[in-house]
Amino acid sequence: MSILPEIVSEAWEQREGPCVLGTVDSQQQPNIIYIGAIKKLTESTFVIADSAFHKTRANIANGSKGSLLFITKEWKAYQIICRIETLTSGELFDDLPNWVDPQYTSVAAVVLHVEEVFSGAEKLT
Repeated sequence: MSILPEIVSEAWEQREGPCVLGTVDSQQQPNIIYIGAIKKLTESTFVIADSAFHKTRANIANGSKGSLLFITKEWKAYQIICRIETLTSGELFDDLPNWVDPQYTSVAAVVLHVEEVFSGAEKLT
């Protein structure tokens, strides 16, 4: 597990719009989705509320890593390669209603564990 460089942590606070999460299926076919309900837990973990993942959920169950992409207000992009864990009970799952829009029912807390961080082609970790 890696931690976010300070520049990326600061950029996270200046992100614009939804994030994008990419996974791959067992045939290496990519699946990309927008993520609106995401929270940085620590400098090495994020949590996402899974309310309707379908393909993404299957990809995670098959062991796919993830690629989280976000952009800042200044149009600087950051990519975080992560190991993914799905939780359907426990503290992180139970906390979802405290920060996720109540119109969405969360079926899991998806935890992203930071492994590598990039800005464009530049590897930051």
